[in-house]
Amino acid sequence: MLSSMETYTGSCHCGAVQFKIVLEGGLGNLRRCNCSLCRRKGAIMSVVPSDRFRITQGADKLSLYQWNTRVAKHFFCSVCGIYTHHQRRLAPDQYGFNIGCVDAINPIEYDNIEVFDGQSLSVIDDG
Repeated sequence: MLSSMETYTGSCHCGAVQFKIVLEGGLGNLRRCNCSLCRRKGAIMSVVPSDRFRITQGADKLSLYQWNTRVAKHFFCSVCGIYTHHQRRLAPDQYGFNIGCVDAINPIEYDNIEVFDGQSLSVIDDG
C-alpha cells in the first residue's frame, strides 16, 4: 500500500503525456462515476488538490473534452486516446486522475470502489 506524502509518476499509454502526483496518506477514496462520459470510459479515479498534480511532459499532446455545463475539463492524450485526468466541476481546485495511468498502482488490486452519482448532476439531457 501507499504511505503518506509520496510522489508518483504516471503517463498515458504511449508515454507522450506524463505527470507527477503527490499523494498524502495513500490514494484516498477511489471512485467510478456513473455520468454518461465516465460510464463509457470506465476509469477508476482518485482526487488530489490541483497543486499536487503536474504535467511534466506532453501538455501540447493533451486534448480537452467538455460537455454538459462545460465547467469540468476532461483531458486525454491526442496520440493514444487515454484519459489521464480531469479538473472537477464541483471542486475546480482539484484534479481527478486515472489510477490506471499511475506507474506504481495496479487498479486490479482494488475492489472496494465507490460509485459517484455524477449522473444526477447533469443539468443538460445527456441521453
